[in-house]
Amino acid sequence: MTDARRDTGRLTRRTLLAGATAVALGATAGRAAAAPDHAGRAAARTGQVPVIWEEFTRTPLTHPQIPYIGRAGYRAGTARLPRPRVVADVTDYGAVPDGTTDCAPAINRALAEAGRAGGGTVLVPPGTYRIDGLIRIGHSGVVLRGAGSGRTTLYATKNLTELIGVYGSRYGGDKSSWSWAGGLIWLAPEARWNSLVAAIRAQDWPFEGWTGNRRDEWTTLTTLSPARQGDRTVTVADPSRLRPGRLVLLRLADDADHTLLEHMAGGGPGPEAYRWDDKTKLLSYVPYEWPVRISRVHGRTVTLERPLPLDVRPEWDPRLTTHAEELTGSGVEGLTLQAVQTQQSPHLLDKGYNGVVLQCAYDCWVDDVTVRHVDNGFGLVAASACTLRRTRVAGRGSHHPYFCREGSHDNLIEDFTIEKRTVPAPPGTQLHGINVEGLSSYNVWSRGEMQMGTFDSHRGLPFADVRTDITVNNDGRHGGDAGAGPLFGARFTHWNIRVTNGRAGLMKIDELAPWSATVGIDEVTEFGQIDVPDFTGDLHSRLELYGTTDVVRPRNLYEAQRALPLR
Repeated sequence: MTDARRDTGRLTRRTLLAGATAVALGATAGRAAAAPDHAGRAAARTGQVPVIWEEFTRTPLTHPQIPYIGRAGYRAGTARLPRPRVVADVTDYGAVPDGTTDCAPAINRALAEAGRAGGGTVLVPPGTYRIDGLIRIGHSGVVLRGAGSGRTTLYATKNLTELIGVYGSRYGGDKSSWSWAGGLIWLAPEARWNSLVAAIRAQDWPFEGWTGNRRDEWTTLTTLSPARQGDRTVTVADPSRLRPGRLVLLRLADDADHTLLEHMAGGGPGPEAYRWDDKTKLLSYVPYEWPVRISRVHGRTVTLERPLPLDVRPEWDPRLTTHAEELTGSGVEGLTLQAVQTQQSPHLLDKGYNGVVLQCAYDCWVDDVTVRHVDNGFGLVAASACTLRRTRVAGRGSHHPYFCREGSHDNLIEDFTIEKRTVPAPPGTQLHGINVEGLSSYNVWSRGEMQMGTFDSHRGLPFADVRTDITVNNDGRHGGDAGAGPLFGARFTHWNIRVTNGRAGLMKIDELAPWSATVGIDEVTEFGQIDVPDFTGDLHSRLELYGTTDVVRPRNLYEAQRALPLR
């Protein structure tokens, strides 16, 4: 959305109280004004509809503060995950649920054979299966399914450092990249997996993202005419290689003045005055890459599966390209991955007792899966349109219970739990929470219980992400170094957040995130890690129904958006 469009009828923080009160006076009785005072909180206890929701319903695809995320997740947020036919049982390949036999080779043989046969479900019957290696899903359409997270357990005895090697950081020092990458159950296309392992063993930095540092290897399919955020149709120069169902990559490069990054931050004086040139880690994430399926091709008019996340402007050299091969239609269901219990490593020195990671995955899922005693729980790395449902992180405590990075978009994490650690945190360790970074956008965390952790922005200008209907004991810390740039871009929304310990850090974001919204949150106080805004001046951020939670209507922003009819 251009700055001019945002300036039309905007409500700044300084004018919010007066504007919201005027709207409320002219509305039906019982509607709450957007004033964070005691009178407003008392009135809201009867159950209130925020003014900003009324605004959003009128312009859901272009609202300046709240993103449209109603189509996040597998197959644009379909409620039912698929049930591919059963093609294999791991016990037929030599797996034994005795807790002592190494079953990783047998499980991987079953998965590989299912992939070569065109996909299907690989069953893991009830019991405990020891795995001395990692489990890989490298073919589309393959599902690993246990008998339930309380009945099937994979007991992992080794970490990724032992299994693959030392994975150093491209930023130098002795940091371990297993602190934010890789899983003992790893879903990634076979070609990507092979290149990753080869690079790590050669002590070279493997490319991440959808194209990473091999961007010149991918083919331009067509260039695009200008379009606006929220549009579902685009005009292309050459439709000859486009077809319905094809996954393409929308790529937007930045210009010398960093107007693309400014646009992601909402535009205006604050982002224009921000110093972008020295944010080397942030700049490594550009071009912005957004995978999307094509729904229809009619002449030079192409309809996309999801609305455009940003404007498409000529100065950003917009184009649709090919990409690294994606993994699609694959999943993990109904099991617990339990690592051998070790002490949590010092910060950024994780050995790689990691849970489940989806990498270069599109339309994939994880359902009814628990990870225990892990360094890092569930990871989305250049993963888009995936659903994580009924997932749980438990045990001795982890560094990143959930991480979402390297340009991951349109994912849905719902009905998730982070349990309280079972042993005290060793000195020098770090706890984050539900992490998002690296220009990741339009991701949703919904219906969660966080007994520890925080809403971790790991910098890297994540934008248009939503956390909604979550209870959190806010005792974690966010991460991200200075070179990664701002904590937040525009249209970040926290909606109905119940903070049990009253700590503000990254919960109430109206004074941190530009063009964003905090709606329905318990009263919180600054203590511990305290941040200052990255951008100067008025942030144009909204705060409504402060000091209230369960009375907010709608209770869940994602579910309410899904119910909206779109023209």
